[in-house]
Amino acid sequence: MSRAAVPVAVRRPHSARERFRQNWPLTLFLIPGTIVLVTFHYLPLAGNVIAFKDYLPFVGIADSPWVGWENFRVLVSGDPAFVNALTNTLVITLVQTILVFPAPIALALLLNSLVSERAKRVVQTVVYLPHFLSWVVVVAIFQQFLGGSGMLNTWLRGNGGDGLQIIGNPDTFIALLTSQVMWKDTGWATILFLAVLSTIPQELYEAGSVDGASRTRQMWHITLPAMRGIIILLLILKLGDSLTVGFEQILLQQAAVGTHASEVLDTHVYNNGVIGGNWGVSAAVGLVKGVVSVVLVLVANRVAHIFGEDGVYRRGS
Repeated sequence: MSRAAVPVAVRRPHSARERFRQNWPLTLFLIPGTIVLVTFHYLPLAGNVIAFKDYLPFVGIADSPWVGWENFRVLVSGDPAFVNALTNTLVITLVQTILVFPAPIALALLLNSLVSERAKRVVQTVVYLPHFLSWVVVVAIFQQFLGGSGMLNTWLRGNGGDGLQIIGNPDTFIALLTSQVMWKDTGWATILFLAVLSTIPQELYEAGSVDGASRTRQMWHITLPAMRGIIILLLILKLGDSLTVGFEQILLQQAAVGTHASEVLDTHVYNNGVIGGNWGVSAAVGLVKGVVSVVLVLVANRVAHIFGEDGVYRRGS
């Protein structure tokens, strides 16, 4: 064996000082992001202490009197406003999980099936664009199309039909929210699924074709199993975010339909706390929502481990 072919063992750094000395440029890049994360995500967690106080803004957190679990008793006592907000949150979450979550998967499969790369890039660009619009613009666009004087009703009345009451109708509010979310974010969410699809070896599809597998069976036995990991990961994260429904999207349209049909936990915290001055109860709602979200992520991740998937983090990590 020639000298050049002899493998050379590379000693890996073990101590933290050695790792820092070897990777200090990467560490410097992490410092700004770490400062932002700690400042705006971790330090504000200390403010949850007002959930256990009768918080008075003009007095301050430190001098506000302690009330213990009194703010949480308001939640479990069946407060109608809180129950209504919780019910709307769960219903909207359920509807959007069933309808919105599978939409990027279906769109990714559709785009992946396009033969022309140019057509695929054009479609991707078109469906990505709505993600970069703010909710103010999205709501305004839907009002221009579906409002009482919008394009749809103008066309219906011009052809002898009756107008449809969609914007401002409490009965269609959840359907309106779902369609807005689907139009705005479906294209952007396909990026992860398309990235996974690009890693599937073409030899698997060729072997399936040789064995007589149709396009449908190839999708069922090759494509979807390859996407299973990312689907489970995103579903777990969706469960962790299940009690957080579009705050800005709903707040912009709440005046038109009323709080009974549109109030969710996030808007309840805003209306009850910032507007109504019940800071302690609103902080308790936010704290409970955060704790429940963490529990949902941990439970769903544990179930994923039972079925042999990595989930959000790997077993033993």
